[in-house]
Amino acid sequence: MQNSQSHLAYLALEQRIVTLVLKPGALVTEKQLIELAGHGRTPVREAIQKLAWQGLIHVKPRVGLQIAEIRPQDHEHVMQVRRELEPIAASLVASQATEEQREQLLECARLMTDCAETHDLPGFFAADKAFDEILEDACPNGFITAALGPVQTHSRRLWYSTATPNAIDRSIALHVSVIRAIHKGDSEDARKAMATLIDYLSAR
Repeated sequence: MQNSQSHLAYLALEQRIVTLVLKPGALVTEKQLIELAGHGRTPVREAIQKLAWQGLIHVKPRVGLQIAEIRPQDHEHVMQVRRELEPIAASLVASQATEEQREQLLECARLMTDCAETHDLPGFFAADKAFDEILEDACPNGFITAALGPVQTHSRRLWYSTATPNAIDRSIALHVSVIRAIHKGDSEDARKAMATLIDYLSAR
């Protein structure tokens, strides 16, 4: 699934929603999304279905497609979910991840660090998405990952809308701490590092 055309179309559109290329509240057409994604009609339709399920696109009968608005309460609500579930997920991944997944996380840490040096904000958010997807693949509890997927994307969009270079540098450092704990297989350190990261993001 991770390398399917529909998933690649999803990643392309998700990034444009997160980075506000597709502005909150904007009305768009399927044709526009096909052009933006660079994939065919069927993969893009499947991507739209997933984005609609995540609450990022609203399918409006007789109107079309609308990018979800950003509401004042969204940040508080998504962080409530993340605060409870992500430390558990990180702890599970630390004990369950394969060696390949641990190495993939190290690559995410390297990409994030490079983005800090070059102030590449979209690059960091793409690496953060990859980080979340590796954790999703490695976490053995599908109920946790099903709940986290949508709120993580909403959280990235909210964070992008107010992000500053200094805030990104601190976020990257905290992400790297989580990755190091997972890589060495320390479940308790991974849980604590993720809780610290979520506390930081909650305060933004």
